[in-house]
Amino acid sequence: MKIQFSIMFYVGLIFILSFLFLSQNYLPANATQGEDSPVSNKTVTLTNPIGSTDIPTLIGYIIKAVMGIVGSLALVMVIYGGFVWMTAAGNAEKVTQGKNILIWAIIGLVVIFSAYIIVANIISVTTTGELIDTQTSS
Repeated sequence: MKIQFSIMFYVGLIFILSFLFLSQNYLPANATQGEDSPVSNKTVTLTNPIGSTDIPTLIGYIIKAVMGIVGSLALVMVIYGGFVWMTAAGNAEKVTQGKNILIWAIIGLVVIFSAYIIVANIISVTTTGELIDTQTSS
């Protein structure tokens, strides 16, 4: 049963990847250049999707993306820990396992947010010379 599932999984994966690869609209090397042809002597301009090319800004974007992914993983772990705890059905080992997952996921969230605040302040100091203002004015 397990072998059959893995074979079906890999066959399906190969089928999907080959379909995605082969369904692309590739242009032959000897295509003619006409008015309606996608190959022409037109100038192509690309805009910068990031909007900035300086190194601190790019590093900041990368750090924000990584922090978002890690934060999402920590949230998934909190949900998983709650699920394990709720489905323990009185089993003391499962309750302890669920509690431990929740505790470590929350500790991970605290570490992630602390690291984000520290890195954001370091980047702010190196670029503007000032710390991030966390106080709200009323």
